[in-house]
Amino acid sequence: MSNVIDVVMRSKNEGHYVRQTIEAVRRQRGPWTARITVIDSGSTDGSLEIFRELKVERLIEIQRYVAGAVLNQGMRETSGEWVVFLNADATPANEEWLVNLIAAAQAAPRTGTAFSRQIPRPDCRAVYAHDYDRCFGPARESVNWGHFFSMVSSIVYRPAWEAIPFRDDLTYAEDDEWSRRLVAAGWSAPYADTSVAIHSHNYTVRQAYKRTFGDSFANAATHPGGRAWWRDMVFGVVLPTAADAVRDGAWCFRSGRLFGWPHSVVVRAAQRLGKTIGFRRGLAHFH
Repeated sequence: MSNVIDVVMRSKNEGHYVRQTIEAVRRQRGPWTARITVIDSGSTDGSLEIFRELKVERLIEIQRYVAGAVLNQGMRETSGEWVVFLNADATPANEEWLVNLIAAAQAAPRTGTAFSRQIPRPDCRAVYAHDYDRCFGPARESVNWGHFFSMVSSIVYRPAWEAIPFRDDLTYAEDDEWSRRLVAAGWSAPYADTSVAIHSHNYTVRQAYKRTFGDSFANAATHPGGRAWWRDMVFGVVLPTAADAVRDGAWCFRSGRLFGWPHSVVVRAAQRLGKTIGFRRGLAHFH
């Protein structure tokens, strides 16, 4: 591996975090020097001025954001054998974030990609903090899921991408869809639990619905079919929302965040509804 490592940052209106993220990347220990490429999709909050002030190695401005297409562009705009992707609002938690991510990628057999642990910011609301614990925590549930991957802080092996590029038409769930195809083709996607990035969003209820709608719409692209509408509403919305409420309530109690539980119930209902409707709309669109 070269002593220069490409770091591609996707950004739009992340001005609150871009300075600390870039400075944290440049403080990383190890034999590698980070070469930062920013792909910004129309920021209007002063982010562009910060990128220029900090003299990132390359700043690319685009007008239309399609996640899969931008990830492919990030690979084409760089030349390293390994390329790191880091969202502009995902700040390395310490100076070992990069070296630990690279080490995890190189240690696993036939690695096509690897992804970091994420921890929420201090202001993260309970419902979303619980999700980060389930996905990335010490006793994470995601280890028992059929598949789990996040592009937010990750590294991609160029030969794997050349064999299996991202889909240019997906704006949501592009990383999940791509990593599933990658693993199915025999590549590995290890979890780098000692590479830690600070990242979270406090989505509104409407945003939570939109996010899960978009993810499920995209996931339907590779799904063979669906169920009757009434079954989806009962088994996809009503019963899972009740189960979510119990699980979130228990977590909020253990974490001393019971006041966050009523909000979590509303968010879960919106997420389950968005997931079900998005999936059905996706099936109609793709099939």
